Amino acid sequence: MSADEMVQIRLEDRCYPVSKRKLIEQSDYFRALYRSGMREALSPEAGGPEVQQLRGLSAPGLRLVLDFINAGGAREGWLLGRRGEPGGGAEEEEEDMDEASLLSELVEAASFLQVTSLLQLLLSQVRLTNCLELYRLAQVYGLPDLQEACLRFMAVHFHEVLCKPQFHLLGSSPPAPGDVSLKQRLREARMTGTPVLVALGDFLGGPLAPHPYQGEPPSMLRITSQEISAAHSYNPSTNEWLQVASMNQKRSNFKLVAVNFKLYAIGGQAVSNVECYNPEQDAWNFVAPLPNPLAEFSACECKGKIYVIGGYTTRDRNLNILQYCPSADLWTLFETCDVHIRKQQMVSVEETIYIVGGCLHELGPTRRGSQSEDMLTVQSYNTATRQWLYLKENTSKSGLNLTCALHNDGIYIMSRDVTLSTSLEHRVFLKYNIFSDSWEAFRRFPAFGHNLLVSSLYLPNKTET
Repeated sequence: MSADEMVQIRLEDRCYPVSKRKLIEQSDYFRALYRSGMREALSPEAGGPEVQQLRGLSAPGLRLVLDFINAGGAREGWLLGRRGEPGGGAEEEEEDMDEASLLSELVEAASFLQVTSLLQLLLSQVRLTNCLELYRLAQVYGLPDLQEACLRFMAVHFHEVLCKPQFHLLGSSPPAPGDVSLKQRLREARMTGTPVLVALGDFLGGPLAPHPYQGEPPSMLRITSQEISAAHSYNPSTNEWLQVASMNQKRSNFKLVAVNFKLYAIGGQAVSNVECYNPEQDAWNFVAPLPNPLAEFSACECKGKIYVIGGYTTRDRNLNILQYCPSADLWTLFETCDVHIRKQQMVSVEETIYIVGGCLHELGPTRRGSQSEDMLTVQSYNTATRQWLYLKENTSKSGLNLTCALHNDGIYIMSRDVTLSTSLEHRVFLKYNIFSDSWEAFRRFPAFGHNLLVSSLYLPNKTET
């Protein structure tokens, strides 16, 4: 076989020239064909090249594959630059095809001819415009490496993928027996990586700046109340903020709770309505409102339902525990208690709600003798047994103006502390271990600013991004 020997690949009434050497190098199908001697060659015309007959493939798909083979493989970006490039060699038939159709025919031809290097190249060609189609094709043609590459990419760009119309068809389709749906796979993929605790807020002088409040009046720490409707999503994989749909109602001092992969914006200053954000539709919709407007309350998710505790109604203290069922879109009175709490934070583990900080007032006959207006306490409420437990107090720390997050085995709390002699405030970083009922103090939190929040999230491994 000479180095320049050419073979004609015939598909229906058209022939495509390709280097025989490169064809054998790149196509497992033709390599096996030539080695076995079971050739499907047609008799060439006198002095003409060998002709190989193919059936059942599309012309655009075959042409792309043969162009790849003639080039001896291709560099990254080859597929994305194939269309619309001057001199690219794409025929009019290819130009009229959308990307999904072209990909479908390309993968079909590459899979049939077993051009492994081209299928491997597709792993680096996954984009927002083609990730769902490539995932579907990987399922159809049994390409596990391509399927995993698509999953990794879609997990990184989860919100953008959710908003694509094709996702609703592909992501919700019933999985094969013993398999899981695309939606479930993506959710599992986003829970891999390293769990970390992050702080968000208006940092003054940068996150590692020295204390900015020495000699400044305590009023500098005052948190302002501002009505907002804008919403943004943070992607830790790309370290980017993405603006999403705005709420229908401007709110201040409201609670944002995640339940079953949706967000619920609950109440606010003089507001009783509730909105639900569906990331698949990138839209907020009103759901059942609170029975009454509440102020200084808190809310959290527990076992698939939302619980609202404490605060004030327009007339009196709120002693009711309200429960919201998303599937029924219904608020119910869960229980009336003898404890009034305001300005607290809430997190949950299984059926237990942990109430952190705030101002606590016991009103029943079992009330304790001494109560402090501002003391860091942790108490729990079991939604199954409806029992309250008073856990360990930290009498030297403030229970107001704090933020907390559940992370690993404990509740991480960032609070403020006041030196009475100087009236200076500084941040305190603590951990309450929910299993040992004990406190652990960390060194001074290395950031100061306004409206600080702590949150727990999974930071993806660098190899996955």
